[in-house]
This record gives sequence, C-alpha cells and structure tokens, in this order.
Amino acid sequence: MAKPLKVLIADDHEVVRQGVRTIVESQAGWSIVAEAKDGLEAVDRALQTRPDVVLLDISMPRLNGLEAAKKILKQLPEAQVLILTMYESDELVRQLLMAGARGYVLKTDAKRDLVDAIHSLSEGRPFFTSKVAEMMLEGFRHQNQAARAEVSPGDRLTARERQILQMLAEGKTSKDIATALKISVKTADTHRANLMRKLDLHSLADVVRYAIRNKIIEP
Repeated sequence: MAKPLKVLIADDHEVVRQGVRTIVESQAGWSIVAEAKDGLEAVDRALQTRPDVVLLDISMPRLNGLEAAKKILKQLPEAQVLILTMYESDELVRQLLMAGARGYVLKTDAKRDLVDAIHSLSEGRPFFTSKVAEMMLEGFRHQNQAARAEVSPGDRLTARERQILQMLAEGKTSKDIATALKISVKTADTHRANLMRKLDLHSLADVVRYAIRNKIIEP
C-alpha cells in the first residue's frame, strides 16, 4: 500500500490549483489537505494541516512564495517545500534554496515532472526541473568570486521589511499595512523608510519597479 502523503498547494490562480489537485489525487495515498490563494493564507493553512509537502507559487498576493517558505519552515522544519512557478532565474533559485526549499519545478513542466518531484521530496531528496538544473549549472560556471562575495540590496532587508515592500508594491497604504500586520502606523512608516533607504528607492513608483524586477509581484 502506498504511503499516505499530505500536500498543500498555494497559488493565486484557481485553474492551477485545480490542475495540481488532479495530478496529486491521481496517486494512491496522496491527498490535497489544503489550498491557499496567497502567501499569508498558505502559512496559516500549513500550520493548521501540517502537510508533508508544500507547493508554493513565487508571485502571490500579500506574501510571496519566498517569504511564505521561510515562515512555514520556521514553524514546520520537517515539511518539504516545492516551488511551482513560471519564473526561470538562478538568483531566485539561490534565494529559495537558502530559504529551505528543496525543489523547483516550472509550471510548463508540471504535467511531466510534478509527481516525480513530490515523490523525491517525500523521500528527502531534492528535485529540480531539467531546465532549472541546467540554468543553475550555467549560473555557477559564470559566477566569479567577486559576484559571490557581493551582498544584494534585497538581502539586507529584514523579513518584516520584505513583507512591507511587497504590500507597498501592491498598493497598500501605511494604514492598510498596520492593520494587516497588527502594528502601529508609525512603525509601518518606519519600516517603509528603512527599506527604501536600504534599496536606494525614492518613490512608490521605484518600489513597484523594484518589486516587478525582482519577481516579488507580477506586473
């Protein structure tokens, strides 16, 4: 008998969640225990259902997949995080690996690779779509020592600053952010000023451009 496997899927597109559900539930003993439409909901549902494998999209409202992965793994270190996305970026893969994700599958390859990816992660083995593995290899080949030593501006942000950066880029006001995060408006403004200073951004338009360029939100 196949080992029972609990899977959570987080993606803001219902058609993607339905497609993943069909693939997962075609496997004996596998089940979708929760679905989420954004990153914050994904964190909450993960803590409620304690899935074995968490499938996360990168670009989601309120909290992106990278930050959601960090929060989930901090509370559920035994969970396996698999990124299911349309984005191909060796820098993004690097950040996700540092956050604790163990797999990366492009949505274009999901029909072919998703079952193998989930199976690998459930046995404690990482999995990367062949395109992503090749991309990572090329990135490492061409990366010099100076580039490795560089710290990107985004790496200097705190987790709260990254969360507020995304919410600002989504059009939220300081009052909206304060309400959502249960902090004061003054604290939200302080975080906003700090992250803009660290990233050398001078307007909300700069924040939006930065967020789009770094795949934090979709254009």
